[in-house]
Amino acid sequence: MKRLVPFLSPYKKQIALAVIFMIFDVFCEMVQPRLMANIVGKGIQEGNLPYIFQTGGLMALLALTAIAAGFGNSRFSAEAGVGFAANLREGLFSKVQSFSFENIDQFSSASLVTRLTNDVTQMQNICTMGMRIMIRAPLMLPFALFMAIRLNSRLALILAVTIPALLIALGLIIRKAMPLFDVMQRSIDRLNGNIQENLTNVRVVKSFVREEFEKEKFRESNDNLTNNALYAMGIVILNMPLMMLAMNLSIVAVVWFGGRQIIAGGLDVASMTAFINYIFQVLMSLMMLSMMFILLTRAAASYRRIRAVLDTEPDLHSEEGALEAGRLRGEVEFKNVSFRYSGANAEDVISGVSFHARPGEITAIVGGTGSGKSTLVQLIPRLYDATGGEILIDGRSVRDYTIRSLRENIGMVLQKNTLFSGTIAENLLWGDENAPMEQVVAAAKNAQAHDFIMNFPKQYDTWIDQGGVNVSGGQKQRLCIARAMLKKPPILILDDSTSAVDTATERKIREALRENLGDTTIFLIAQRISSVQDADRILVLDDGRIVGDGTHGELLVSCEEYREIYESQQEGRPQ
Repeated sequence: MKRLVPFLSPYKKQIALAVIFMIFDVFCEMVQPRLMANIVGKGIQEGNLPYIFQTGGLMALLALTAIAAGFGNSRFSAEAGVGFAANLREGLFSKVQSFSFENIDQFSSASLVTRLTNDVTQMQNICTMGMRIMIRAPLMLPFALFMAIRLNSRLALILAVTIPALLIALGLIIRKAMPLFDVMQRSIDRLNGNIQENLTNVRVVKSFVREEFEKEKFRESNDNLTNNALYAMGIVILNMPLMMLAMNLSIVAVVWFGGRQIIAGGLDVASMTAFINYIFQVLMSLMMLSMMFILLTRAAASYRRIRAVLDTEPDLHSEEGALEAGRLRGEVEFKNVSFRYSGANAEDVISGVSFHARPGEITAIVGGTGSGKSTLVQLIPRLYDATGGEILIDGRSVRDYTIRSLRENIGMVLQKNTLFSGTIAENLLWGDENAPMEQVVAAAKNAQAHDFIMNFPKQYDTWIDQGGVNVSGGQKQRLCIARAMLKKPPILILDDSTSAVDTATERKIREALRENLGDTTIFLIAQRISSVQDADRILVLDDGRIVGDGTHGELLVSCEEYREIYESQQEGRPQ
């Protein structure tokens, strides 16, 4: 648990106050049985009414003090628990933000959502309840046990049988339940994954009329979680009946043997009353501890999952002594670059790639599906690191720059266009948060987005739903291009970013790129030859290798793969 201490340490004051209040609470409760015995022995049996009222008043005062102390403990325990959970969530989220694509794939987005929500909530619960039960029970148990032994050591021998039996039963329950909680959390991951996938792709589901299929898939995940939870809880709930059975049997034994001692004159009624109360407190303490151990077992599964995230070192990080890039010129060179995804049987998806892109040039990349186009350009901003060869920007390896400063010099429009919940203006300002509105509008005009934005009732203040689901695919692409153009980066990567717009609009976007980002090195991935034929150079990829390098006219003559792509797209067109 040392891994979690930094997240809890800001609440040392609340923890200390919670402990102090609980000590007062336990003290008040521990004194009550002795005072009750005095009322019976010195008040009722002797008919001393003033003593009864005096001691009864003291008991009432102690009860009120215990209530106030319990409230104080609950208040500060809650503050510490909620604050701890908030810090832990923030720490986990910050850690995830440092992850590479490969790290995120290792956990899956659904599992990370569960870890930041459900698993953190489990840790919050154990923290909040622990500062009550884990303080109360260890304080109450030895004191009540001491008082019980002091009152009657022979009767206290009953606990010598009860306590070991309960501990053995508790150990067996925990041993059986612990792996089941891990299974249960993984079931929550799968359920979250189904929900996330369905809601993200709800339009596809409806267009293919797959609602019933999705319902059945959800039902399977939900039933799986339900069954695993019931199985785990079915083991855990045995704890309470066993504790109650032990408690009742112990009380019966105390009454039986204590009654015989009273008859024999070895024990008075007042002491018997106090002893029963202390035995009850001992057993209640054991019950609270057993419940806490069950909760700890439940939280342990969540802790292991949280620790796995916190202990994961990002695959990508700035090298020691890395330089702040400043404003780069944008000269990019690949030297015999290779790349493979992690895995024992992984093969190179990029192999022996070499080329040189100068500032202001447009380098287009074409090739069949799975040829490695997107992977190739993702190596430039170090979304992945090359596993062989070297990538240089302005004559320096990309590893020589800090990751943050490197990526600040690169604008990207990924193959999967993503917008975030917020206004259109807020989304565009991702490119440059300090840009004045005139520059935002100019970027939108260059991306051919201004006209449709102005047709919305609220124009640039139009709200974009999560993922941009309330705009069309072409509109989303143009907004993403505008966002990247607003950044005015030295290097701009457009990964099939105009596939959903018509050719006329695409041509206008290309013209705007040349006119407004003339010094920017542009990498353009596209499926349509018409989108790339005006590029300064075209790279043709096949199975991760460059099989063609030249202009459109040169490649039509020298590269069979390029010619095949071109001719396949010309079929059916009017001559």
